Amino acid sequence: MFKITFSKNADKALRRMPRNNAVLIANKIKELASDQKKMRNIKKLTNHPGYRLRVGDWRVVYTINDNELLIHVINIKTRGEVYK
Repeated sequence: MFKITFSKNADKALRRMPRNNAVLIANKIKELASDQKKMRNIKKLTNHPGYRLRVGDWRVVYTINDNELLIHVINIKTRGEVYK
């Protein structure tokens, strides 16, 4: 199982969004940490060394460090905002 860390921006976004969305996104991130191969809606980013997880209209941008078993969540925003 991977350990999960959040950047300041991702932590702030998770705390400010509606509670039902925050719970859904947190559950998907926990699923991601337990079994990445089972997850769907994941794509490698083209101009960034990370990945994105789609949860409804929200996007979770993260990186994976396999050596330390670490998932670092960089940003959580809606589709229109995350790629700017």
